[in-house]
Amino acid sequence: MNNLSKKRVTFVLIGVMLSVLLSSLDSTIVGTSMPKIINELHGMDQYTWPFTAYMLCSTITIPIFGKLADIYGRKPIWFIGISIFLIATALCGLSKTMMQLIIFRGLQGFGGGILMSNSFAIVGAMFSPAERGKYMGLVTGVFGLSSVIGPAVGGYITDNLNWRWVFYVNLPVGILAMVVMFFALPNVIDKSVKKVVDYLGALMLILGLVPMLLAFTWAGKDYSWGSVQIIGMLAFSVVMFIVFGFVESKAVEPIIPPSLFKNSTFNISTFAAFLTNGAMFGTITFIPLFVQGVIGASATNSGMVTTPMTLALVIASIISGQLISRTGKYKVLGLIGFLIAAVGMFFMALMGTSTTNLQIVINMIILGAGLGVTMPIFNITVQNAFPSNKLGTVTSAVQFFRNIGGTISSAVLGTVMSNAMNDGFTKMDYSNVPTQMKVIFKDAQAFTNADAIKAVRDHLPQQARVFFDSMMIQVKEVIANSIHEVFVISIFILVAAIVITLFLKETPLKGYSQDKEEAA
Repeated sequence: MNNLSKKRVTFVLIGVMLSVLLSSLDSTIVGTSMPKIINELHGMDQYTWPFTAYMLCSTITIPIFGKLADIYGRKPIWFIGISIFLIATALCGLSKTMMQLIIFRGLQGFGGGILMSNSFAIVGAMFSPAERGKYMGLVTGVFGLSSVIGPAVGGYITDNLNWRWVFYVNLPVGILAMVVMFFALPNVIDKSVKKVVDYLGALMLILGLVPMLLAFTWAGKDYSWGSVQIIGMLAFSVVMFIVFGFVESKAVEPIIPPSLFKNSTFNISTFAAFLTNGAMFGTITFIPLFVQGVIGASATNSGMVTTPMTLALVIASIISGQLISRTGKYKVLGLIGFLIAAVGMFFMALMGTSTTNLQIVINMIILGAGLGVTMPIFNITVQNAFPSNKLGTVTSAVQFFRNIGGTISSAVLGTVMSNAMNDGFTKMDYSNVPTQMKVIFKDAQAFTNADAIKAVRDHLPQQARVFFDSMMIQVKEVIANSIHEVFVISIFILVAAIVITLFLKETPLKGYSQDKEEAA
């Protein structure tokens, strides 16, 4: 595909960016709409399942369809993905019950995973590794943008239209992407890849992933970490992954070839991608909570607070991609990016009840810029380390580990924060609080939402508000300290990313030296 005209390349890039926007945005956009969805469809006990179903099906799909694209070509697989995604999106908007929404969200995640796994591989197929940097920076910038603005967009649409439009808004964008890709994207099939589908490997991968992701999603919320359910699912997952490894070692065309893990660049890149998403999700999940519970902003405004981080991430990602293409160097950029992100996270960990909005913005810009620098790097490193007939497989593997990193990080950090918050609430001083008011402070969840706090206060008698306000000072301290622990752990995640990147081999990008010699 690297002999396409510039005009055609431009259209393919537009189609790729639209599909990345759709698939990654929908993994986060529903969160802020869930309260109103629950009010209409009911099913409070299934609150997290629309998000869980999407992420679960998306993560499972990525490596399987990345391999299928290597076998049958990227165009038909991409169109299968976008078709499933748009049909499921329409069905989500039409849902009449919570169970319908969960099922359709799972189907939507299935399509979204296909889109995500193929989009980065399409960019890799169009350009030599020396050129990929600047274009991968654009695409990963869109990925970062959609991951961070999802809550804000979801909140705005829900407040001003209807929660169903969170889904319907995808339809015209998806149809536009289909039209663009139908005319612009060629279907190139590498005949050296054997047309053999590893069905048994796919089954073993699913049996390993589903209980693992469910365990990390439910642990600390629906079940304790030491419960029979969580330990049992994790143990079953480990057994299935061992079986998966054995099956893959015997397969003619394995979904994730064991030989990939013999390549140090692959191991380091996938682990670094895992850590990157772990740190990013650890931030975007809890910053709105800090802004609402500690600073006291409204739900809608707290959704918008990640905008500075978004802009910094996108700009830094684009610049990083350009620098990689111009210099052929990526290791030093990875180290610099993670170092900047760690500094930003350190400043985030210092935030407390006296932190101003300006300080939050500055800290998030630093963090976003650091993460943005690293975003394009690890797709480029693995694509550069393997031949073109493994492009889909290795690219989807990076995205696969990114997704798992975000899922596990959200679960673990959420448990850390929840435990710290519950412990803090039990240690609060209730000595001067009227007995009837103590009941109010038994529900920690209510005091992580500025709108809920205001509603509670407005319903209290005037004389009781003095006690309420004094207690709220302690509440804000508890929330701030709890989120502080999350940010401290995130610092160590980024430090681990710096250490692992030190071992990354700086292999010359294919096509870089030749291009420079021709230019000279």
